[in-house]
Amino acid sequence: MAELTITRENFETEVLKSEKPVLLDFWADWCGPCRMVAPIVAAIAQEREGSWKVGKVNVDEETELSALFQVSSIPTLIVFRNGKATKGMVGARGKEEIEQLLLDAE
Repeated sequence: MAELTITRENFETEVLKSEKPVLLDFWADWCGPCRMVAPIVAAIAQEREGSWKVGKVNVDEETELSALFQVSSIPTLIVFRNGKATKGMVGARGKEEIEQLLLDAE
């Protein structure tokens, strides 16, 4: 179970009620920078399986979630701990920066 697809239907269970911290990647199929970040997020999901959840939110399909977290540019990465958004970053970033985001949230 590397990356989860997060929707309105499973958001509460998979993110808000998660016992583990969660990294959400807000993305879209047509977004070039999102495609650049996708393999990095996938690698982090595999490397941190068991200690973190990593989810993907398609902004075109999940407009309510995108609006709820005021996602206006993609990719947007948001870390959730104990049901609350704690840290985030916007734009294509390297693995080191994304891992630092996770460390800062721990």
